[in-house]
Amino acid sequence: MVPPVENIWLAFALTLLAGLATGLGSIIAFTFRRSGNFLSVSLGFSAGVMIYVSFVEIIPESLQFFQAAQSEHAELWTTLAFFFGVFLIMVIDFLVPEKINPHEYPTPLDSEDETEEERNRRCIDLYNCGRFSALAVAIHNFPEGMATFMAALVDPKLGIGIAIAIAIHNIPEGVAIAVPVYYATGNIKRASLMAFLSGLSEPLGALVGFFVLRNFLSNTMFGIVFAMVAGIMVYISIDELLPTAEKYGEHHYAIGGVVAGMAVIAISMLLIGN
Repeated sequence: MVPPVENIWLAFALTLLAGLATGLGSIIAFTFRRSGNFLSVSLGFSAGVMIYVSFVEIIPESLQFFQAAQSEHAELWTTLAFFFGVFLIMVIDFLVPEKINPHEYPTPLDSEDETEEERNRRCIDLYNCGRFSALAVAIHNFPEGMATFMAALVDPKLGIGIAIAIAIHNIPEGVAIAVPVYYATGNIKRASLMAFLSGLSEPLGALVGFFVLRNFLSNTMFGIVFAMVAGIMVYISIDELLPTAEKYGEHHYAIGGVVAGMAVIAISMLLIGN
């Protein structure tokens, strides 16, 4: 049975909020500029949520959809779709040059020893870095918005969990945009606005995904989308969130965030499920 589409407004709202978290990252960047452990725990928390919900909730959902489609090889198709999601986000990541990759987060702590001459020389480069990072974030957020929307469309409970994890994941992307722009211009409003605008690609991805795929909605399609979502989230957690959490703070803060994220999403799923 194909899931109903009555949840479209909720799904879009969740995707919009997840996208706006990129702008929230710019605010946090200026509020907690000296708190690396805060960002480390947040990133670890997001990774814990993503990994747990991917393997405990999303992959089983995908398997059920393939089984409902009377697929004789439901497990195989779920596995293939999962790794296709990993491959897709990996290709997107590799296509973005490392110099402007939004997952190579800049840190405001690195520039304290610069001379005035060195700082002035880097201003133009920093501003360009911020602009390109905003474009790169928009590219990365597009498939994430599609994934969040489709998950919430089918299962609002699952969509809320994914939206929270994506939102936390988007916060440091806002940092990646706002910090270089701020250091180049000294203008907090301009840096924050650029971060907020880049996050709008998340709901745009949701709209495009829905209008493109709505004529093809079926149990098989949802099985593919869910498994791909799981693959994308696991890759983001392992390749981006965990290494960056280690970079910004102490090891145990990052791991503590992972465990806390898993525990919180597990408890929330149990409570909502009951």
